[in-house]
Amino acid sequence: MNAECSDGMTLMSRNPVLVTGATSRVGRLVVDELLRAGAPVRALTRTPERAALPARVNVVQADFTAPASLRPALDGVDTVFLVWTAPIATARDVIAQLESHGSGRPRRIVLLSSPHQTAHPFFQRPNALRALYMELEQLLAASALDVVTLRPGIFASNVMHWWGPQIRSGDVVRWPYAHAETAPIDERDIAAVAARVLLDRRFTSGDHVITGPESLSHADQVRAIGDAIGRPLRFEELSPDEFRRETAASWPPSVVEMLLGAWQATLGHRAYVTSAVEEITGTPARTFARWAAEAFHDQGQANTSRAGSV
Repeated sequence: MNAECSDGMTLMSRNPVLVTGATSRVGRLVVDELLRAGAPVRALTRTPERAALPARVNVVQADFTAPASLRPALDGVDTVFLVWTAPIATARDVIAQLESHGSGRPRRIVLLSSPHQTAHPFFQRPNALRALYMELEQLLAASALDVVTLRPGIFASNVMHWWGPQIRSGDVVRWPYAHAETAPIDERDIAAVAARVLLDRRFTSGDHVITGPESLSHADQVRAIGDAIGRPLRFEELSPDEFRRETAASWPPSVVEMLLGAWQATLGHRAYVTSAVEEITGTPARTFARWAAEAFHDQGQANTSRAGSV
């Protein structure tokens, strides 16, 4: 039976939506979006005692490395937001659980993946995560499940982890490839798209690449953050070898090489940009400048002091 959402959208079902990876960056925001729409939510996590989710959420314990543990979580569920959080070895058995214990019709799976199939140099570099998603998607395609795939580009909040320590301690961001362009997307926009696709009966299948609304170089992004915090920031370009040395103690080499290769491949190319956020939600994707201003809004010390928190 269909039900009406608070925004007039028709729900696929009155049954709960299962959100896996419910405490992850995107998963947690998807929970909020679903609750805002008036949908019942069941959240899957390995550690319910640390989930800190709203009281209205039915929190259940399960683990992709133990596929049989999913059975109670799937009881009465028609729709699943799938954030893959395990080695690929158990994927076949997890998918078998998703296919079973249903209501007699195929479950809808909304998969959070990556734009690895997109014909743009940034997304075509070989890496372990790309290989994992390719295998997972092949297994899902061979299943009896109805699958919608969401392919967000680079997350805007990544730069908080990358550049935050440097901004806290000074006015210079040292980073490679000043002119490498990406289209960072606010995770709130990813969550809004996911909730719409999970709840709206028009989205029974599909493949959606979702990005921020503009192509910006690393140097442009640093300037936008400086504007947001009211403190001019300067971009100082590192060579790839300098970046390797500076991250050697804290970053896995495979991640460093993946990023260097992707950024180098983008040189001379505008970022891949889509309008999928607006097409699906009816609201334009947030700009990076807006993301930066809102992300730093509660960190007012950054406006007046180098010691401000980022």
